[in-house]
Amino acid sequence: MSLTTQDVRHVAELAKLKLTDDEVNRFAQQLSAILDYAASLQQVDTSHVPPTPYVLPLQNVMRDDDAAPSLPNDVALGNAPDADDGFFRVRAVFED
Repeated sequence: MSLTTQDVRHVAELAKLKLTDDEVNRFAQQLSAILDYAASLQQVDTSHVPPTPYVLPLQNVMRDDDAAPSLPNDVALGNAPDADDGFFRVRAVFED
C-alpha cells in the first residue's frame, strides 16, 4: 500500500505535528513500507494456530487470601503522628 504525501500530511495534522517537506516524503516511504509488511503478514495461514491471549505462560504469584487476625489497634496507631480515641487524626480537607 502506497501512502501519498497528502495522506502523511493528513495524519500529521491529526497528530498536531508540523513536518517539513523532506520529512513528509521520507515518512511516506517509511510508512508505506510498514503497511506493505503488515499486508504480507495478513496472508500468513494461521488457521492451525489456536487463539492465545498471552504468548508466555503466566501464573498468579500472589499468596492465598487466608483469614488472619488483624493488628491490635495500639500497634496500628503506634507510629501515627496524631491519634485520638483509637483513630488516626488528620487535617480537615473540607470546611463545614
